[in-house]
Amino acid sequence: MTTPTLRIDGLRIGGIPSLYGELNRVFMPDEDWTLGESLDALDDLLYGGFGVLDGAAPVRVVWADHAVSAEALGVAATRAWYAAKLARPDVYAAGPARRALDALDAGTGATYFALVREVFAGHPNITLVLE
Repeated sequence: MTTPTLRIDGLRIGGIPSLYGELNRVFMPDEDWTLGESLDALDDLLYGGFGVLDGAAPVRVVWADHAVSAEALGVAATRAWYAAKLARPDVYAAGPARRALDALDAGTGATYFALVREVFAGHPNITLVLE
């Protein structure tokens, strides 16, 4: 049995909203709803059961032109993402967002691209290949 391969086009990703647009194109082509802009939603998607993923079945995901995506989802995009969280203390806990932003500014924090890769890494049935 051949492991299916899905392909993320890194050239389509210019920021967080377009990342989720690309993820919806790749993983949700026949669904009548779309994945929201959330790392938790991405994690749920990768467990399978909807979209093109079938539960724990193995799949290979090739992220073409990942360097373009890494730049688009780098420090500036991540800083803006945390700032948006800090602007909504009624929805998001300020403490974790502030600490993450401080770490990012100190050069030790994870970018959004790194956070997305961490989510993929939490799913051993999914092999993420960066090209």
